[in-house]
Amino acid sequence: MADVPPYSGTPPWVKVFGIIAVLIVLLFVHRLFTTGGGHARHAPSHAPADHPASESAPAGHGPIGGGHR
Repeated sequence: MADVPPYSGTPPWVKVFGIIAVLIVLLFVHRLFTTGGGHARHAPSHAPADHPASESAPAGHGPIGGGHR
């Protein structure tokens, strides 16, 4: 009968997968702290200069203080 080789440790593909997983987690944590919670893509943009916010607001939701009458 052939001799079974001794246990050689963790297979290389498991080590590579583990390293990639750790790097992805570290990138996620880094982005979480550098973008203020990761909501930067979903933040509303400011109104362009030629379209004030009061014009783009729905009816009844004008600027505070009454607006134009």
